[in-house]
Amino acid sequence: MTDNMEKGHNAKTGYVLVLPDANAQANYLADIILHQIEEKKDAVFRIALSGGSTPKKLYELLGGETYSHRLPWERLHLFFGDERMVPYTDEASNFRMVTEALLNHVNIPFRNVHPMPILEDVEKAARLYEENLQHEYGSRVLKNGEPLFDIVLLGLGTDGHTASLFPDTAVLEEKQKWVSWCQPKDAPHRRMTLTYPAIASSRLVIFVVSGENKVKIFREVREENAIYPSSKIETEGEVHWILDKAAGGE
Repeated sequence: MTDNMEKGHNAKTGYVLVLPDANAQANYLADIILHQIEEKKDAVFRIALSGGSTPKKLYELLGGETYSHRLPWERLHLFFGDERMVPYTDEASNFRMVTEALLNHVNIPFRNVHPMPILEDVEKAARLYEENLQHEYGSRVLKNGEPLFDIVLLGLGTDGHTASLFPDTAVLEEKQKWVSWCQPKDAPHRRMTLTYPAIASSRLVIFVVSGENKVKIFREVREENAIYPSSKIETEGEVHWILDKAAGGE
């Protein structure tokens, strides 16, 4: 995907927008999602969700009166970009956060929600989730021009990780699997995560970043020679960075 360096199809060259605060980020993201869904007419729309406090505001907004009745929940399929290997009831669970912020407040069909399975055998769990994705996609092979996801939401860690693509983990070298797992050196819990190939098969990747502690890493991730996990995100579609003023250094 070398041509992507010139087209804004990767993390280093993607479009950047700085907004006043987390509420402005949530409103902007909600409008983007609604617009993208409307563009696809009556087709199935697949989103990979991320954890974090700023995405939580987005999910609460989508589940509220302003947006919930405007979204065609019957054709939305919600997936997860990563998950900690903890019970769904655990406070660290991304699925729990999304359930409390969004799912409990909308009429989305049960079959349209795809949490990552929590098993002691994390290899099996990753394989099952990949099979789920392949079933919904309709193929075991990712095809150019037929994105797996319409939107992938991502965060940015102070160590440069995104989803659960952490520095110095073997998952960064995965070229074939759509889903894998890792045990970060400096973060608790084993993690399941979408891999680079799965994220690359998307129409739009959106990094959502907030807080002044992200100023330095955001700038470093976008440097030409950066080797952070986030720096290596590419997609056949577009990459956008949506920051609050604190993260943007303003």
